[in-house]
Amino acid sequence: MSKIISQKNYSFTAPDGKKRERIDLFLTNCIENATRTKIQKLIEANFVKVNGVFVKPSYQVQPKDFVEVSIPISPRPDEIEPEEIPLEIIFEDEFLLVVNKPAGMVAHPAYANYTGTLVNALLHHSQNLSNKNTAERPGIVHRIDKDTSGLLVVAKDDWTHAKLAEQFSKHITEREYWAVAWGIFKKKNGEINSNIVRSKSDRKKFTASEADGKTAVTFYEVLKEFDFTSLLKLNLKTGRTHQIRVHLTSIGHPIFGDQTYGGTNIVYGSSLPKMNSRVENLFKIMTRQALHAKTLGFFHPHTNEFLRFDSELPYDFKQLLKKL
Repeated sequence: MSKIISQKNYSFTAPDGKKRERIDLFLTNCIENATRTKIQKLIEANFVKVNGVFVKPSYQVQPKDFVEVSIPISPRPDEIEPEEIPLEIIFEDEFLLVVNKPAGMVAHPAYANYTGTLVNALLHHSQNLSNKNTAERPGIVHRIDKDTSGLLVVAKDDWTHAKLAEQFSKHITEREYWAVAWGIFKKKNGEINSNIVRSKSDRKKFTASEADGKTAVTFYEVLKEFDFTSLLKLNLKTGRTHQIRVHLTSIGHPIFGDQTYGGTNIVYGSSLPKMNSRVENLFKIMTRQALHAKTLGFFHPHTNEFLRFDSELPYDFKQLLKKL
């Protein structure tokens, strides 16, 4: 696995009288041989801070701003190497395939994750993958988080990719997730409707907002209740980054085991007997967020037939439910 073996650090202070300028343009002019695209990728990967806070590429640099940049130096390959990694293929034809991604696998190569990804495995499996995205994301139409398991559709050619992406953009795909969330819900089914925006304090996180960000809608239904958690079925009308995790946290029911959004705290049931030891034992079973992309449906771009695929819950998820 590729590792960051060192990094080059830069710091700049914007001079007095400095005209407002986008951070990506500012750094492109400050750092020798830097391209705007490379700078934008560094910003999006949380390697750039202004006054100690992660920012967006569109941030406007102002006089006296203190800018810090860390450029990771890693043994990045010139090309993505195919790797013989087992894949659970649910469906495949000459145009596309549906894969059940295990938890812990990153979808595509990025900083410090150039091997062991779904793309590395796909390149070994198939000679034909779409190139509509960047070279590091061949075939990838949509993504799910590293520690979320479940179904993904992969395109083998650019036309198929474009038609599938259009369905996701127009929200006409079927996407059903199952999750274990903290607490007992007052309403057994409902709609969570709030914008999602990147956190200003931590660029790796997102938060719900009434005014800023992008529209996001999640529908939920309680399938089963336990002492201090609930099993949910969730359907996405939109597909924002971390949408389910952020939405459930925003209503006080974070996903069990979600380290990023408060799911490793005892949110409910603190007065129950031996609660600390019970939860500690459950975290040993579910070492990630209890979220699985269970069902995926879409229209086949070439036949216009609606295809619907369902997957079993992974072993850790089943064991968690058994213990609960």
